[in-house]
Amino acid sequence: MASLADIETLALAMPEVTKAVDDEGRPSYSFRDKVLCWHRSPRPDAVDAKGNRLEDVFVFRVPDLEVKELILSDDRGVFFTTPHWKGYPAVLIRIPHLRKLRKAEVRDLIEDAWLVRAPKRLAKAWLAEHGEE
Repeated sequence: MASLADIETLALAMPEVTKAVDDEGRPSYSFRDKVLCWHRSPRPDAVDAKGNRLEDVFVFRVPDLEVKELILSDDRGVFFTTPHWKGYPAVLIRIPHLRKLRKAEVRDLIEDAWLVRAPKRLAKAWLAEHGEE
């Protein structure tokens, strides 16, 4: 079972990742100003059944659109997208649904996002160090 605290711990464990918090207290995690994952502010394209904007959406950057489609096909139905994200490599999850994920799944999402943003040399060194070459 994963949580926002796990996201923070796992994200900040990656090289050069920093945390920022917006004016409304929503965190984002970035590598050299390139965002990896973040608590999204309410937008008109993410609404509940009554049409209210969702305030509990977290976004994870993913490597590419194929990976996005693979993640979206997860049969638990925890990940989603909206028209705003069409053609962009990111998946959305409602924060309460994080508990349906294992911490290892969240770690994989964060590591993949970091690997996409990090320079190839740094990514290769990190993978070698972590036995994932």
